[in-house]
Amino acid sequence: MKKIELLAPAGDLERLKTAVRYGADAVYVGGKQFSLRSRASNFDLEDIQKGVEFAKKHGANVHVTVNMLPHEDDLDGLKEYLIALEQAGVTAIIAASPAIIKCAKTYAPKLEVHVSTQHSITNSAAANFWEQQGADRIVLARELTMEQIKQTQMHTKLPIEVFIHGGMCISYSGRCMLSNHMTMRDANRGGCAQSCRWKYRLYKDNTPIHDEQDLFSMSSKDLMAARMIPYLIDANVASLKIEGRMKSTYYIATLVHTYRMLIDEYYENGRILDKRMEWYCMELAKAENRPTGPGFYLGAPKAKDHLYGVNGAGVTGEFIAYVLDYDEKTKLATWEVRNRFQKGDEAEILAPHKEVRSFIINDIFDENRLLIDVANQPMRIVKVHTDVPMEQHAMIRKKMEKDRFDIY
Repeated sequence: MKKIELLAPAGDLERLKTAVRYGADAVYVGGKQFSLRSRASNFDLEDIQKGVEFAKKHGANVHVTVNMLPHEDDLDGLKEYLIALEQAGVTAIIAASPAIIKCAKTYAPKLEVHVSTQHSITNSAAANFWEQQGADRIVLARELTMEQIKQTQMHTKLPIEVFIHGGMCISYSGRCMLSNHMTMRDANRGGCAQSCRWKYRLYKDNTPIHDEQDLFSMSSKDLMAARMIPYLIDANVASLKIEGRMKSTYYIATLVHTYRMLIDEYYENGRILDKRMEWYCMELAKAENRPTGPGFYLGAPKAKDHLYGVNGAGVTGEFIAYVLDYDEKTKLATWEVRNRFQKGDEAEILAPHKEVRSFIINDIFDENRLLIDVANQPMRIVKVHTDVPMEQHAMIRKKMEKDRFDIY
């Protein structure tokens, strides 16, 4: 049985490299053309080529989102763009428009075509329709239960991709007109203003029923499906997708590292003990900026799975430094500062393909090799004395207590 794919997002080349280093089997990126998420950094063709070369060296693939719903004047250059992606070595495109799918099959046949979640594929009949159109994979709608995913998989030959983590939409599979109606920013052409996360005043008979401290929003909790991973593997799902091309490098590293370890442990042992699953859920929570829930996996979301009056919160995991080097002889680690820390802080090392390790921050030296008590200037280079070896590209975060996290 082919091992399930872990598919991670990347908003730029740095985040692509991070996702691959930390264990992603494939990374999906947005190009400068024909892609949603206009606020993501997005890749030009040169960066896509560089990303493909880096990924291939590490045994990973690159998928490119060509998932906008184009209007008549959006199609210029599509044929040439798809040919360029094929020539760059891109493995697949993620597409929503039948016009784009047909164009790819005609002019860039080496590209796999993955049908976007925007098509709201919720059953095997729809999956089989797209197989007849030449699709190589379908991305299921996020509004399916675990049992519905299993039934769909059993009755189609197409590989199935499902979302396991990230933001949810109040509308079916992202088919939302709210942003367009309120701001003239089209969610299906890359401009979603996330109007659902705004705070609203509610009225009854022209009388406000909320005070200014308790305004209403209609947002969902983010999806966190760690507990579903064993079931998805057993159901022969082909790919597990993390949402978040606009998320930070630290967020990508934390999620990919955690899901990679979870997947590998299940394949190795055939089960995940309750204590281990709790640890995995805790790890994922360290990168979150909103509460999470199971989405639709366990059935229709309940009231507790929505966020009322909450737009977002501060990041719970404090990423304090990026490891540039470690000298075994001197026991000095070279760090790039990201957030404030000081001598005596208890910290953790997040490194590719390794268990998280804890240690106490010892002596800190500035660029002039002078001792300092506090490092609080972002991007400053410092050296930290520690007997705990750490790898280049590892990330250092402050250790956080369990009671800081709300895990379902």
